[in-house]
Amino acid sequence: MGVRVGARNDRSRLYVAVIMALKIASRFRRLLQRPGSIDLGPYERLTQLVGEAEESVLSLTDEELTEAVAELRTTGGLHEDEQIEFLALARDAGNRAIGERAFDGQVVGALAMLQGRVVEMATGEGKTLAGAIAAAGYAVGGRKVHVLAVNDYLAKRDAEWMGPVYELLGVTVSHVGQASTPEERREAYQAEVCYVPVSEIGFDVLRDRLVTDVADRVTVEPDVALVDEADSVLIDEARVPMVLAGATRNEALDDDVVQLVRTLRAGVDYEIDGDGRTVALTDRGTDKVEKALGEDANLYDDENLDTLTQINVALHAEVLLRRDVDYLVRDGKVSLINNNRGRIAKLQRWPDGLQAAVEAKEAVPVSDSGEVLDSITVQALIKQYKSLCGMTGTAVVVGESLQEFYEVDVAVVPPNKPNIRKDDQDRLYLTVDQKNDALVKHIGEVHETGRPILIGTHSVEESEQLSDKLEAAEIEHVVLNAKNDAEEAAIIAEAGVPGTVTVSTQMAGRGTDIRLGGKDETHDKDKALELGGLYVVGTGLHASRRLDDQLRGRAGRQGDPGGSLFFASLADELVTRYSVSSGLRPHPDDTGRLTDRKSVGMLEHAQRVADGANAELHRTTWQYNRLTGQQRAILLETREKVLTEDLAADELAERAKERYDELIDEVGEDVVKAAARRIALRHLDRRWTDHLAYLADLREGIHLRSLAGGIVHLKPIDEFNKSAIASFDTLIEDSWKDAAETFVDAEITSDGLNEETSGIPRPTATWTYLVNDNPFGTEADRILGRLRNAIKPESFSEPEEILAEDFDDDDLPEELRDADDDSDDEADDLPEELRDADDEADEDQKK
Repeated sequence: MGVRVGARNDRSRLYVAVIMALKIASRFRRLLQRPGSIDLGPYERLTQLVGEAEESVLSLTDEELTEAVAELRTTGGLHEDEQIEFLALARDAGNRAIGERAFDGQVVGALAMLQGRVVEMATGEGKTLAGAIAAAGYAVGGRKVHVLAVNDYLAKRDAEWMGPVYELLGVTVSHVGQASTPEERREAYQAEVCYVPVSEIGFDVLRDRLVTDVADRVTVEPDVALVDEADSVLIDEARVPMVLAGATRNEALDDDVVQLVRTLRAGVDYEIDGDGRTVALTDRGTDKVEKALGEDANLYDDENLDTLTQINVALHAEVLLRRDVDYLVRDGKVSLINNNRGRIAKLQRWPDGLQAAVEAKEAVPVSDSGEVLDSITVQALIKQYKSLCGMTGTAVVVGESLQEFYEVDVAVVPPNKPNIRKDDQDRLYLTVDQKNDALVKHIGEVHETGRPILIGTHSVEESEQLSDKLEAAEIEHVVLNAKNDAEEAAIIAEAGVPGTVTVSTQMAGRGTDIRLGGKDETHDKDKALELGGLYVVGTGLHASRRLDDQLRGRAGRQGDPGGSLFFASLADELVTRYSVSSGLRPHPDDTGRLTDRKSVGMLEHAQRVADGANAELHRTTWQYNRLTGQQRAILLETREKVLTEDLAADELAERAKERYDELIDEVGEDVVKAAARRIALRHLDRRWTDHLAYLADLREGIHLRSLAGGIVHLKPIDEFNKSAIASFDTLIEDSWKDAAETFVDAEITSDGLNEETSGIPRPTATWTYLVNDNPFGTEADRILGRLRNAIKPESFSEPEEILAEDFDDDDLPEELRDADDDSDDEADDLPEELRDADDEADEDQKK
């Protein structure tokens, strides 16, 4: 229809200049080794051009607007002034369709995402609309976009919310959730823009890898990933494997084993490592178990291997997995909790018999066991996409990690209105009880004023314990956690109403907007503003300050007033796990509060160590998974040829010619080709499953192998790669040999292959789950970790002088007292090389 806006030549020249400026800025940033964020100046200048172009769009009818977008469609992406024109059309489409005209900041954000950036925008600044505009821009440029959400609720909500905008722009949109059928998934992935939880697309990719018929696939080739809550998905959950498992047998634990484990005593019969990740029998515990098994029993004999495995798994379930923290029991089933989001992890479970152990512990029916058929980490999944961009409220802090692992930069978009939220300094207490007493008292004082309060806790258990304390203090409140996630949207929508106290588990990951005065802003919004806006209270610091900032960001949206305050104690898990008490002599006031620089510094140090530990774990996990990913790609290339070509028939005709010719005469070529394909696919999948099991065992014991060669001589990752390569070298050839043997004796009739009688049955059922993949918690790592934690940060070098007579060791929380008492013993556990380094560290501290 010939609708074009502005002078093309002038804008083209400016666009080229802007792109050149971006490239120069990028190189300069690399030179300065500051990859975290980029200069927004060029984007802001382009946004001015979008504003000028918008004037010509306002007079268009809806049909003309849709037609104007259609004229921009291409298969090579939008270029030069086409991008500016599209953004002008999209901005007006948002205003017409849902009554939201994108602010300049949202346009800047959309531009940055179209350039492959991760955009940081504060809560309430309109990330959802900015992301929709960017996704539509990619689609108009001929690309398929997956908007990766953190859960079903947000995927469905955002797809439906932005649906009218996409419709006006002539872009098809869909969403996928856990309840979607295969046919619904297949149809949804055909849309130009599909909103889908990152776990769901991961599970669909895994299932598609095991299909025996191309028609059974549901996904499409990955093209553009636009990631919501990008820091959470790309960093926090990047190392988490998504697993596809197949049923093998029911694996109920022996009830005698369950009862025996319950008689074991902590510190006597078993010990928990310092990280709280593994538990092991002591010599005394082993003796006790062997005595229960019978005279002359040796728990480590081959004949008792199954019993030993059951005891270890039952002990892990009994000691390390906590009800209402790691899982819930409801409707007679054990449901895992996603610790990053405080939600029920539906259709997910633990592997290797651990699920059955927890079910036995809770006396609920035991579900089928299974074996891992395939797995993929979030990071490996994301790396499959040709283009990556995203949005979040906190990205700069992880800017270097985003650059290291994904080669993407961060664009920080300033808020449309200045942030006037008041963040108070953290309040630190000696013990958890003192912290909780002060916490409840402070909440009561604020609540009396009528100010709306949002309280962020770390677990279901903590939220319920706090709820009991609030009830005892006669403070009315509502609780939002994994037990009532279906009501979460309604609860959060009213969290900004005056007089409301909302207790939430892991609020940082909810992704829901909180407006003062409630969802429709009609419930005393003026009063909420007068009282200072939403007040956020944290019951403890997270392992990353970035997660604390996400929780704080729930208050003070779009220039509203707000406030935040975090409570912590020296007995919190963050401190006891990531810091040490050596030399600490705290001086609390009558309430147990600590204000001295050394105590506060210890808290900050623990958070920095936790951040560093998680970053290192991410890096290490990626190193281990990289080779596996390369091997998987080789296998999938062969599998694709078997699935889509006649490779299986050709191979088996050569390896078992007599049988092949015989079957051709009996049942026909088509039936034989189909049977050969299914046999070959089954053996490729079987060999890969066995290879994954071998790699899992290898990773668990690789540190012991490296120590056997001397701690400084062999790197675990090198030993792992060497063994993994040797194991994979003959995998495909062995699969063909297995397939040929099966083909010779297989029952193949005119009806096709009988897999059951031919000895190659496929799993009777499959399911998916996520696991926290941390196979590196070995003794060697814990020794090194203790050494790192023992070296104090510079902020501790000049502590306040506290007289010895003013302090008693009994004043320390029990957790820290134990750590301090054990410090000398732990030094004896160090290898000689590390013990010397530990002594040197002590000398440095004395100086």
